[in-house]
Amino acid sequence: MPDNDWHIYILQCADNTLYTGVATDVSARLATHNAGKGAKYTRGRLPVALLYQESAENRSAALKREHAIKKMRAGDKRQLIATQAQNKPALPARRRAQKTTAASSSDKASPKK
Repeated sequence: MPDNDWHIYILQCADNTLYTGVATDVSARLATHNAGKGAKYTRGRLPVALLYQESAENRSAALKREHAIKKMRAGDKRQLIATQAQNKPALPARRRAQKTTAASSSDKASPKK
């Protein structure tokens, strides 16, 4: 296995807390967490959602970055997440319109109290 497939990820738990980890396959690790077989911390806070992911050169670099992120305050972690979200390319106009239409039609379907 190549040593450059390591990633650092941040999950948001159901109680809105954040969990940081490392993995070579983030999708598989997310599935493991949501199956209740991941870290002890996330087992009682399911479901979890992936908010952030970055690549690392190797396992050592990933673990060092994970440690640095875990030492951050929650607000700083959320700023890191927001910065990455701002740098992602926007959805194509057609897909964006479909998502907006789907969201607004679901809003109309639920009665307001």
